[in-house]
Amino acid sequence: QVQLVESGGGLVQAGGSLRVSCAASGRTSSTYYMGWFRQAPGKEREFVAAIGWSGGSTFYGDSVKGRFTISRDNAKNAVYLQMSLLKPEDTAVYYCAAVTTWNARSRIGSAGTYDYWGQGTQVTVSS
Repeated sequence: QVQLVESGGGLVQAGGSLRVSCAASGRTSSTYYMGWFRQAPGKEREFVAAIGWSGGSTFYGDSVKGRFTISRDNAKNAVYLQMSLLKPEDTAVYYCAAVTTWNARSRIGSAGTYDYWGQGTQVTVSS
């Protein structure tokens, strides 16, 4: 079992920056990939970013490429999402998720690939 807890959400103006964090506990050694998804009201859950165990492999959704950066610190069992140049359309609940399958790379953008989820943290970008 892996437990995930997000933090760091809040209200920010358009063009600003914000970093959200995810603290993992439990069998964290099995979290081959960690990812971030987001879901806005009335919309489907959207892939934001993912990162491999070593941090050498990163993946981004098209809508956040060049603006968001994912990183992880395995010593602290933490994953971070640094968000810059925020837009009102980035407003959503941001969820941290973990994959415990080592060969999930080809499906990393699919929510169904992930085994564990956090409760989410709200990010609101005002115009």
